[in-house]
Amino acid sequence: MPMPHSPRLCRFLLCLASAALVLPAAAAKAPPAPARKAESSYSSQGTVDGVAAIVNQDIITTREFDERMAQARAQLARQNVRPPEAELARQVLERLILDKIIAQRAAENGIQVSDKTLEAALQQIAESNRADLDGLKKHVAEQGATWAAFREQIRTEILQARIRERDIDPTIKISDAEVENFLNTQKSAFSGREYRVAHILLSAPEGASDEDWKRLQARAAEIERKLDAGEHFAQLAAQHSQAPDAAQGGLLDWRAADRLPSAFAEAVLKLTPGQRAPILRSDSGLHIVMLVDARGGELSKGEETLQTHARHILIKTSEVLTDDEAQSRLLALRERIAHGEGFEEIARVHSADLNGANGGDLGWLTPGDTVPAFERAMDALAPGELSEPVKSQFGWHLIEVLERRKAALSDEQKRKLAYQVIARRKAEEAFDEWLREARDSAYVDIRLPQPGDTAR
Repeated sequence: MPMPHSPRLCRFLLCLASAALVLPAAAAKAPPAPARKAESSYSSQGTVDGVAAIVNQDIITTREFDERMAQARAQLARQNVRPPEAELARQVLERLILDKIIAQRAAENGIQVSDKTLEAALQQIAESNRADLDGLKKHVAEQGATWAAFREQIRTEILQARIRERDIDPTIKISDAEVENFLNTQKSAFSGREYRVAHILLSAPEGASDEDWKRLQARAAEIERKLDAGEHFAQLAAQHSQAPDAAQGGLLDWRAADRLPSAFAEAVLKLTPGQRAPILRSDSGLHIVMLVDARGGELSKGEETLQTHARHILIKTSEVLTDDEAQSRLLALRERIAHGEGFEEIARVHSADLNGANGGDLGWLTPGDTVPAFERAMDALAPGELSEPVKSQFGWHLIEVLERRKAALSDEQKRKLAYQVIARRKAEEAFDEWLREARDSAYVDIRLPQPGDTAR
């Protein structure tokens, strides 16, 4: 779903991930899925009872499907891209199916996103884009989406982040050799330079044979021939890519080098805008990658980093103070600060952190000094900006960024940053695999009629 075009937005969408939520080890498997109606043309016209698909015990309505289709068409039209309707419908419906599976798995494991948490996230998205909620609603409407659909998509993003942080992140293992290799081969990863990348993913089936890979290679080569002949990258991505962003023309948001997918991060750093990398292979399949644009890069080849001077107020949950009560307490404190009361004095009186006596001042923080949920929220703030309540394994935080500066990195800090980058990339890959397995085990019955179907 299109969202406001802020380079900080994607980082924020993960900031409410809660390390305090414990997930049971495994969810029960759904009944085996019937044969899928893949690579077909879908239409909601004439669908029985307004059901587009059944996903385990839930349904996707034709209204949901039609709204998401209209939104995808509008976004692609702004890029002057018009993929075949059947392919766009396949991608849109698959995204809806995955969203439904994520919500189901979260519910099975007791993970919830309260309306209060969701409203705080929406408020922070608006503020991160220098707007209020009315301005955000207007932008969402201009993107062709309803506010209700946008809210639910943000809820799904938060659920996904919480699943990752509790079910995926703790399983990641990184060796010293991997850290050393990263430092030797990706020295510019911390330069501050940001990249806009477009990509096409041709997925490999599980346990792909040599013949499968040969067929994928032939498809990739044919796409490259079309690109060389002048066809639009976004058009071909919308037609052929099997990545979740295919309906956006394969275009990723601006990302720092350390936040590029591991499948093509190293290759992108060697490109100039407009160039494509050689066809890349990963466990997921084959990737066709183009660097659209690059900006920034004022930091010197990873020898410096941006440090953040921040302060916070911490409210801890307990047997007598629930999550909602802690969040409400912080919202009330935030309102007092917004109306002119001093942050330092409120922190001294109310913060449960040892730094509370110092007005909540955390001093200068280097990436990796705080827990991921806190750091992601802090990174999404501009100097002088106050966050909405943010949850970590320690409780609920109210964060204010005071200033930022460049600082030289010690060898130990470089290793810590390299470790974080590798961990994040591995977690993304592991979550993709988790989602593929969840999709394969789900019962999915697509009800949208295909060409040649008779009315049911």
